[in-house]
Amino acid sequence: MNLALWIAAGLLAAVALSGGISKAFMPKGKLDELSAKTGGGWTMHASAAFVKTLGVLEILAAAGLTLPAALDIAPVMVPVTAVCWILLMIGAMITHGRLGQYKYVALNLVYLALAAFVAWGRFGPESFTG
Repeated sequence: MNLALWIAAGLLAAVALSGGISKAFMPKGKLDELSAKTGGGWTMHASAAFVKTLGVLEILAAAGLTLPAALDIAPVMVPVTAVCWILLMIGAMITHGRLGQYKYVALNLVYLALAAFVAWGRFGPESFTG
């Protein structure tokens, strides 16, 4: 179970890091253009500051899902970060749902399920603090 939790957290961290880097460091115009081609498109309806803030939050989530446990510094932050990721995915699902992008709603639901697994496992049976 511990291995499965590490894998789930690692996958979520990779998703968060890749999305966060693109949102935080790519110019908004280029990000809008790329999102329009790939079907995301929600960035065109958001301010540059909002998109950059989400990018920074995703980078922090990537760190929070892995580093506290790997460095054994406040490992309780791993499930706390997973709960925060769940909240972020709920917002993403609402946003994509409003835009009729249901395949992204489904993808965000998968990410939400992985985060729920990590939160449940790390708060419960495979807690780092137990």
